[in-house]
Amino acid sequence: MKLRVAVVTLLMLTFAALALADDKTKPAELASEAWLKFVDSGDFSQSWLQASSSFKAAVTQQQWEQQVKAAREPLGALFSRELTSAQYSTTLPGMPDGQYVVIRYASSFANKKAAVETVIVELDKDGQWRVSGYFIK
Repeated sequence: MKLRVAVVTLLMLTFAALALADDKTKPAELASEAWLKFVDSGDFSQSWLQASSSFKAAVTQQQWEQQVKAAREPLGALFSRELTSAQYSTTLPGMPDGQYVVIRYASSFANKKAAVETVIVELDKDGQWRVSGYFIK
């Protein structure tokens, strides 16, 4: 009986921890998905406009449009994208302390069947989750 109570308690704590993690990552996941729609459609200027203030401070709109076009166009059309992880953190290498969610997707494109997209989303100065980094491998 004590073992059953211990197992039930452990399961409840695990589910509570997962719910708390989801509360911290879900808004960032939604921001990432909305932002990726601009990139997927080739509206690179809008993706820059919707990015975080730190993103805009690091790269001009023209630089971003050139970089993302060079990275994405050779891949062709997006076939699928599946969320594989979303990890909340207050520290990231090379970034000031803040609130971040590192999101990874398993993606497939017309010219690259297996890719990993990483989107870094941060809680911006205005209290909104916005993309501050995007990488494809």
